Amino acid sequence: MWEVVVVGSVNADLVVGVDRRPAPGETVLGTDLVVHPGGKGANQAVAAARLGGRTGIVGRVGDDAHAGLLRDALAADGVDLAHLASAPGPSGVALITVGPDGDNSIIVSPGANARLAPADIAAAREMIAGAAVVSFQLEVPLPAVQAAARTAAEAGGRIVLNLSPPAPVPADLLALCDPLVVNEHEAAYLLGGGEPGDPAATAGALLRRGPRSVVVTLGADGVLVADASGTTAVPSPKVEAVDTTGAGDAFTAALCLRLARGDALRDAAAYAARAGAAAVRKPGAQPSYPTPAELP
Repeated sequence: MWEVVVVGSVNADLVVGVDRRPAPGETVLGTDLVVHPGGKGANQAVAAARLGGRTGIVGRVGDDAHAGLLRDALAADGVDLAHLASAPGPSGVALITVGPDGDNSIIVSPGANARLAPADIAAAREMIAGAAVVSFQLEVPLPAVQAAARTAAEAGGRIVLNLSPPAPVPADLLALCDPLVVNEHEAAYLLGGGEPGDPAATAGALLRRGPRSVVVTLGADGVLVADASGTTAVPSPKVEAVDTTGAGDAFTAALCLRLARGDALRDAAAYAARAGAAAVRKPGAQPSYPTPAELP
């Protein structure tokens, strides 16, 4: 019934452009504040739907002024909102500064996302079990993620976990990931900290931790894909970056969609790299996500 179901966060992105990020104790002037719909879960749901996927989301928003914006944005792209619940209090908010090079720094206040619980997963069982691919991130509580992953696995769905923000992951959850999606910093965290090392060695080390496959994103340098057959480099199209906010979510959403349609992991990653590259060409997260005709 659904190609991709996303279990994850729904946030309002409050974005300010800056010439440089402030040092501790320093104040800098920025651009006018812009409010975009965001959250890693909502971003992935919108990105997959905009690429033509039959998509649903399991998550929570608050009862504040942001909630209507967030629901409307998801509905506008055709995302199934049957299991986007409301909770008293604020919706999740991400405070984002974007530098002149397009790179960003983000602080997330979880709000209603922090109240996503196994009971919400039980209520959404039919949607989760009916998905070809179920996508997770870690901006919602781990017990909800674990409950949803078990539901998807029992139904034979494919599980994709984007380890963002980085956090400890139980071995039984890692073992269900096909793939585990990480950037270099998230990979270094999972492997015990320190600076990112050789990407190919990193991908192999992650695979030995138990996931069925691994995708390591390298920004403009492309992607590494690792599974039992070996490690493969996948290039990314060269584009001029305006704003990298949400580009990783566009990548993961496109990856999930192509896996849901039967692509091999390397082919899905190549398509996803095009979606991620397209997303950095425009400001914001969801406003930047491409249709198939806009892929480089």
